[in-house]
Amino acid sequence: MLGLRPETRPDTLEPPAGSASRRHWAPACGSRVLGFVCLVCLLAAVAGGATEPTPSIAATPAVADAATLFDLWVEEQLAYHGVPSLALAVVADDQVVWSGAWGRADLDQGTPATIETPYRLGSVSKIFTATAVMILRDRGALDLDAPVTQYLPEFRPANPFPDTSITVRHLLTHTAGLPREGAFPYWTTHEFPPWSQFESAAADQALTHPPGEKYHYSNLGMGALGAIVEAVSGMSYAEFVRDEIAVPLGLVGTSAAPSQDLLGKLATPYFRRRADGSRGQHTYYDTGGLAAMGNVVSTVRDLAQFARFLLSDEPAGPHQPLGASTLREMRRPHHVYPSFSGGRGLGFGISRREGKTLVSHGGWIGGHRSHLLLSPDENLAVVAMTNADDASPYPFTYRALDLFAEALAAPAVEAVVPPATWERYYGLYSDPWEWQYRVLSLRTGLVVYEYNYPPLDDPRDNLTPLESRGETDFRMPDGDPFRFELDASGQVVRIQRRTDYIFPVVGGKVQLIDVPTEAVP
Repeated sequence: MLGLRPETRPDTLEPPAGSASRRHWAPACGSRVLGFVCLVCLLAAVAGGATEPTPSIAATPAVADAATLFDLWVEEQLAYHGVPSLALAVVADDQVVWSGAWGRADLDQGTPATIETPYRLGSVSKIFTATAVMILRDRGALDLDAPVTQYLPEFRPANPFPDTSITVRHLLTHTAGLPREGAFPYWTTHEFPPWSQFESAAADQALTHPPGEKYHYSNLGMGALGAIVEAVSGMSYAEFVRDEIAVPLGLVGTSAAPSQDLLGKLATPYFRRRADGSRGQHTYYDTGGLAAMGNVVSTVRDLAQFARFLLSDEPAGPHQPLGASTLREMRRPHHVYPSFSGGRGLGFGISRREGKTLVSHGGWIGGHRSHLLLSPDENLAVVAMTNADDASPYPFTYRALDLFAEALAAPAVEAVVPPATWERYYGLYSDPWEWQYRVLSLRTGLVVYEYNYPPLDDPRDNLTPLESRGETDFRMPDGDPFRFELDASGQVVRIQRRTDYIFPVVGGKVQLIDVPTEAVP
């Protein structure tokens, strides 16, 4: 992540502790927190998830349920937290199995986000840089363990540690001992000089520790890798990314030197939300001589294809810039943290979470945030982008990983075929105090999704399965009633939920009817 204080930089920290298989149901949570905002009003301002399923895997009932549940949960999260937009995709078994976009790419214009909306990747650009370096290595054009000065003779930071030198591998693992940033206040001015100035100024920047000994995240080091790509290939960094990565992989909306046309389509980058709910807007800035650390622009559709490539088990070829063995080499640890809690691959961060080894990188740059998350053992990846400084993609990628991993591992079971009469039950309901419920069908049958304020971390905890006891009579897991009351035309006028009532929401308004005062059966 670019330009954040070390203590808040997600790409150097442990990942947060973390539609799906509905094999494991949890009762709807009954906790209600005061000070909530009416979800009816908020959901009206949030664009629905524009999803794009892929046949085969995506068509399985468990994955379809995961998509449905995740879509509901994302809308709830964005509405409650005021996130402008989110674009996210899931890759499994060499397929982009599901993708979606929610919210607004531009709040003033009301422009909906789509899977084709460009976002800045920030530090996820570093994975493109690492890929470029490995392409050159595999062609025999450079050696990962050669001194950097072999390719950049003028890049000579002050080295107080005798008999040591920085190698290309050190730069890839952020163990070169370089300071985090070059010697210019570009995170204040947003003016990034060309690489030649970073190279000259590095002579007055001393290494913080001997190369190879410690992990110390360095945007300066990644800029040096970009300069190495240029020196070895004879192409600009942006040209190399375009010709050797984007074009072979079909990444039509991806560029390290975005054109004015591409920039004109960018999701509007917003500051954090102020106390009055308003947001300022960032102005686009190019990262100049540090393009390799954060200048790539892409779409979630492209980034999903890139993640698919990073998990590939195919040999290198015209449409496969690197072969499977090199990709495995990039994803395995080349430096382990002293805590043994994780480490660094070649460009990637590596961590352990709930018994799984995850390979990832996050990014931030001026109002855009992104996350690329791989679970190689499950052959699963999730990528996400947002367009506000306070809109972390991490909760969404980790939750999607959990939901879709469970769905993909679910045994095949025959899905319940909902009776046609259930269709009249589907929809949004509310009590008079604006606590909301959605009735829908999943592969296990009729369920209720209960909205919570603030939203729960796991959407599965919002679900209550209903057991049919008759055409309009259902029971919740605790045995309490859930009865649909119909008018003469067969439309739902209210639901008896336990001993109280909830009512249909139509056009954003609760359709209240008289409630009996006598005891209910």
